[in-house]
Amino acid sequence: MQLHRLGKSLFGKATLATAALSGFVLFAGVPSAKADNCQRRIQHAEHELGEAIEDHGYYSRQADRWRHERHEAYEACEERGYYRNQDGYRNQKRLLP
Repeated sequence: MQLHRLGKSLFGKATLATAALSGFVLFAGVPSAKADNCQRRIQHAEHELGEAIEDHGYYSRQADRWRHERHEAYEACEERGYYRNQDGYRNQKRLLP
C-alpha cells in the first residue's frame, strides 16, 4: 500500500513541476508579444488612416482622428522602451550589452 501512495505522490510532484515549467516558458515570451502589439497597433492606425483618406479626403476629421491614433501608438511604444528601426519595433534593453 505504501508503494501505491508513493507512486501517486511522485506522479503529483512530476505533474506540478511540469505545469510550473510550462508556465515559466509560456510567460518568458511576453516582451516580444508587447513589441508585436506595438507593431500591430501602429499598422492598424495606418491602415485606418489610409481608408479615411480614401473615403473622406486628406483633410477630413476622420483622417485627423486616425493621424492622432497613429501618433498615440508611436508614443505608447516609445514610453515602454521600444524604438523603431527598419524592421519594426525592438526593445532597447535587449540590444544593449
